[in-house]
Amino acid sequence: MEEIKYMTATVTFDVEKLAQYLESHVEGFAGPISLTKFPGGQSNPTFKVTAKSGVYVVRSQPPGKLLKSAHAVDREFQVLDALKDTDVPVAQVYHLCTDTNVIGSMFYLMEYCDGAVYWSASLPEISTDAYRGQLYDAMNKALVALHRVDLDAVDLRSYGKAGNYFERQFGRWTSQYRATELQTIDAMDSLILWLESHLPVDDGRVCLVHGDFRLDNIMFKKDKPEVIAVLDWELSTLGHPFSDLAYQCMQLRMPQGLGSIDGLQGIDRASLGIPSEQEYVADYCQRMGITQIDNWTFYLAFSFFKLAAIVQGVAKRASQGNASNEHANKVGAFVEPLAKMALSIIADADDEK
Repeated sequence: MEEIKYMTATVTFDVEKLAQYLESHVEGFAGPISLTKFPGGQSNPTFKVTAKSGVYVVRSQPPGKLLKSAHAVDREFQVLDALKDTDVPVAQVYHLCTDTNVIGSMFYLMEYCDGAVYWSASLPEISTDAYRGQLYDAMNKALVALHRVDLDAVDLRSYGKAGNYFERQFGRWTSQYRATELQTIDAMDSLILWLESHLPVDDGRVCLVHGDFRLDNIMFKKDKPEVIAVLDWELSTLGHPFSDLAYQCMQLRMPQGLGSIDGLQGIDRASLGIPSEQEYVADYCQRMGITQIDNWTFYLAFSFFKLAAIVQGVAKRASQGNASNEHANKVGAFVEPLAKMALSIIADADDEK
């Protein structure tokens, strides 16, 4: 029996059994197959599947005990399938397997998109300033396309609860952070208290949100500044559009070398052709037909808190030996710096008043 080992040396699954399952459930699929695990993807293990019939991607839940509502690959499959005929660029999905006996966890099969993914916000791989700016503009357009999706037309009106998004998200991520807390972090405790006392009044905006909209979850054409697929929809739900926008701007505020996410802190964006945060937000607002965004400090601070809570979950899984990425056990060190960045943004905003 051929096996693929991932996450830990003791977790394996039968590739031949997977091939047989896909042959019987996906029209046109033919083995034999070989699997290669993609780098990154600390939450849901993702594999490139090379088969006789073509190249595909398998995305699965991690093994072990999972937090409630976490690693919902079935929701990923649902939203990707719903968006297939919209202006939102997504990969085609073929089949969802809820039978955990096949590889040990729920998974789905999707199209393999052969494009470019960039991990550093400064885009050092790109040779011209104009091209960098066009990539950011394409990303901005993709985000607007997502937030303008007609929920009724794609049958996603029941994909999440409507209203009070930040209040509900704050409760969710606070609970998940507490459930995965390995030690007391004063900065996180202070940030949680500030967020709780500054929750904005619900303004009625509801749309489909990605939940993790950032540069390394965007795949572009290799030779053109055009988005071909928005990746990693695990955290998607119905929510507030400014949450996605602030989350992406949060990444751009980060320093270089903070794990796999390199931001633009201390970098002269104009010298690289990359829009400022104000310009990027203004382009988004113009495309969405709105004039301004209130409570921007809260949205940014909440984004840092949410990412810190996600990172804490990865660290917890690593401590239990079932994290998806071999480097996951190092990410726990990033929780405190993320919380301190949020507190710094809050302090700067108070100084400007």
